[in-house]
Amino acid sequence: MVVSSELYPFHGNYLDLAGNRLHYLDEGSGEPLVMVHGNPTWSFYYRNLVKAFSDRHRVIVPDHIGCGMSDKPGRDSYPYTLKQRVADLEALLEKLGIGDNITLVVHDWGGMIGMTYATLHPEKIKRLVILNTGAFHLPKTKPLPRSIWFCRTPLLGPLVVQGCNAFCLAAASWCATKNPLTPEIRHGYLAPYDSWANRIAVLRFVQDIPLVPSDEGYQLVSQVEDNIQQFRSIPTVICWGEKDFVFDEHFLKQWTEYLPEAEVHRFPEAGHYVLEDASAEIIAIVEEFLNAHPIHE
Repeated sequence: MVVSSELYPFHGNYLDLAGNRLHYLDEGSGEPLVMVHGNPTWSFYYRNLVKAFSDRHRVIVPDHIGCGMSDKPGRDSYPYTLKQRVADLEALLEKLGIGDNITLVVHDWGGMIGMTYATLHPEKIKRLVILNTGAFHLPKTKPLPRSIWFCRTPLLGPLVVQGCNAFCLAAASWCATKNPLTPEIRHGYLAPYDSWANRIAVLRFVQDIPLVPSDEGYQLVSQVEDNIQQFRSIPTVICWGEKDFVFDEHFLKQWTEYLPEAEVHRFPEAGHYVLEDASAEIIAIVEEFLNAHPIHE
């Protein structure tokens, strides 16, 4: 997999997880910023934040198994579930000796993974940076988009997502609305998912969305949802692309109900890939946020 070293100039690291290699970035030193990506992105999504903050923070960004530069095993050797994703994040941060004082940055499915970790280890989380994501069940006012339903359809879903690469291609085309991806950046997002086998995680993330109580992970999401409010006193900044057709106003409203003291910045022209559409603005906001809320030992 070849990605521009100018866009992604980082030294990769690997952690063995039961025979599967998890790739992660560990750049800089200082208070840890832990960034958790979603689907179908990888650590490439956070590249500009890594560049901006690794001169004074220890920035840790894993590629989930099946994503980015991590191994992409078959379902017979990796479960591809929310529970396992959280266990992987726990194993990585324990291996790296990351204890307290975490600033958690989350996007897309990274919100569910990161906030599950946070509710299991609330004493470790000191600040939250939230980017177009959720950490709760689908809001009652929000129907699941038809495109997501279609990707979950048996037989057709795997054919479209794994065979035709429709999910990744659609994301690269539609998720940056203000600043459409350049060919080089588009290649960076698509490069890890260049074959049927390498797109297994993309499909499994969609299939793993828990919508009804019988779905695996539903009860875990319920537990997280019930515990989000414990973070209402923790400094939180939300940066939200308003042209996201999945994580839209319904999700943002839910976040502000759970975390009413959060600092909210809306980007009316930005889409789901808010860090592509408003990178400079968000870097400045996060910089000011970190400075305004120092961590006291």
